[in-house]
Amino acid sequence: MLGLNRLFAGDYADGTLEQLLVAPQSAALLVLAKIGVHWLTSGVPLIVIAPLLALQFGLAVEAMPVLLVSLLLGTPILSLVGAVGAALTLGLRGGGALLALLVLPLYVPVLIFGAGAVEARAAGLDAGGHLSLLGALLLISLVFAPWAASTALRGAVE
Repeated sequence: MLGLNRLFAGDYADGTLEQLLVAPQSAALLVLAKIGVHWLTSGVPLIVIAPLLALQFGLAVEAMPVLLVSLLLGTPILSLVGAVGAALTLGLRGGGALLALLVLPLYVPVLIFGAGAVEARAAGLDAGGHLSLLGALLLISLVFAPWAASTALRGAVE
């Protein structure tokens, strides 16, 4: 959440975003690349440190693989949805507060299903349903978020 408002702001401020949008490559593909880099710098460190934090807070060892899978499925969704919000609020005064209002309600299902999967596994239940829903949300986000963000970016540039 902290780095989302700066996802496209630097490119917008120096004019790079306009050049990216008029490039012969698909704008959605370029946006997906920026989202991928955002996920690598924000989501992957969280995934790497999660087992240590889980042990620190007393999570059962048998729930650890489910935690990692839910983070592998959930953190890209957060980056994808956050990029759409960042594109929609690009160039607006007070965009950070508006970004939080737009994105947080969309983060709630991801957080519920991710935490539900870990909680189910810790209780000895099957976490497959929660992980399946996270996978479905990831596929939907991968299909629609780059397109929506690139469309919002075109509107912000014009």
